[in-house]
Amino acid sequence: MRPLTPVIGPLIHAHTYRRWAYLIIGGALLMPFAMAALVLATLITQHGRPAGETDTAPGPGSIALATLLCLTLVIATALIPGVRNGQTHLARALLQGPLTHTPHTTTARPTARSALWLCLHLLLGMAASLATMVALTEAALLAAAPLTPQPYSTAQGPLTLMGHENLTPAQRLIGPLLALLLVAALLYTIALTGHLLTRTAPHLLGPTPSERLAAAQAHAHTLAERGRLARELHDSLGHALSVVTLQAATAARLLDTDPDFARQALTHIADQARTATADLDHALGILREDTPTDRTPPPDLTHLHHLAQATQHTGTDLTCHITGDIHRVPALLSRETYRISQEALTNALRHAPHHPLTLTLHVTPTDLTLDVTNPLPPHNRPRIRTGGGHGITGMQERAHLLGGTLTAGPTPTHWNLSLHLTWKETR
Repeated sequence: MRPLTPVIGPLIHAHTYRRWAYLIIGGALLMPFAMAALVLATLITQHGRPAGETDTAPGPGSIALATLLCLTLVIATALIPGVRNGQTHLARALLQGPLTHTPHTTTARPTARSALWLCLHLLLGMAASLATMVALTEAALLAAAPLTPQPYSTAQGPLTLMGHENLTPAQRLIGPLLALLLVAALLYTIALTGHLLTRTAPHLLGPTPSERLAAAQAHAHTLAERGRLARELHDSLGHALSVVTLQAATAARLLDTDPDFARQALTHIADQARTATADLDHALGILREDTPTDRTPPPDLTHLHHLAQATQHTGTDLTCHITGDIHRVPALLSRETYRISQEALTNALRHAPHHPLTLTLHVTPTDLTLDVTNPLPPHNRPRIRTGGGHGITGMQERAHLLGGTLTAGPTPTHWNLSLHLTWKETR
């Protein structure tokens, strides 16, 4: 059966009949244009002639002019806004093939290629419609040949495959076989025409090079924005959850012996939860394009003291040294440095809880240096890791995108993270 599949495939595959319907639709759409063009051409070519000299049938000049007018009307229709999208959706639904894997166009603006496609669709559709009408009529008459009474010539269709004479008994019997062959030839022709259209459709209905470039830029922008949001959520929620975990554990431990401190810890837990919820709502609002979001600016180095206080409220001994004017740091670098500081403190709280931390930020007119240091827990010293997890990878990516450097690694007793960023001094 498999060797016969390429032969009988076009006869039994659903694609053939969907594409057949697509071609018939094209022929039906061309009929109003053709009739209007023929009427106009006849009126033009016979204008000014005496009533007795007008031709009852259009001549070659009228037919040529009608063809030109018909193509002009079709092209003008293709330039109407929205026609290109309609062509694309119809072709995707009925032709399918490679066009279904082609990205949708980013604009409905008509192009010369879409006009060419409409002309191609309608002209081939008209040819397929005429072939269908003639072939099916002839096949029906041939199939009825054995049942036709004398004379047998009444079973002749427009193709007159058996001549104009009366049918012989042999011709009468062979008529159904010829009918099957004629229908098969029609189906193979339709299948081949439809296949050629499916290969042509992506080139004429698909996005233009400028549209592809715009779509690629939009996709890259979307990916960059999603990556930025992922880093923001990782930093803000990761820090908030780490702080909440430590404060909850501390509050539970000191609830009976130091209720005032436990009460403060619970208050800070509520503050961190509200902050994390606000960050999450902001990120989800950006991801949902139909949801309006506020334009609250993200935190930067001016919020570093608040970050240090939130870390200290977990019971961690944090020493924070800031030298230089943090307001001279460019806005983008200020925001990213804050996020890196947040992630560095989160990692320290997660891997070395309740151990002292030191954060040092030194700012000059053209660069900044951030150092975060914490002692390694004793049980971690025998098997020091030489690299970090996703947090350190994310921080290094941030620093690289900003043109800076970030190093993080252990010494025999401490874990050190160092960030260095530079920029041009603004006057």
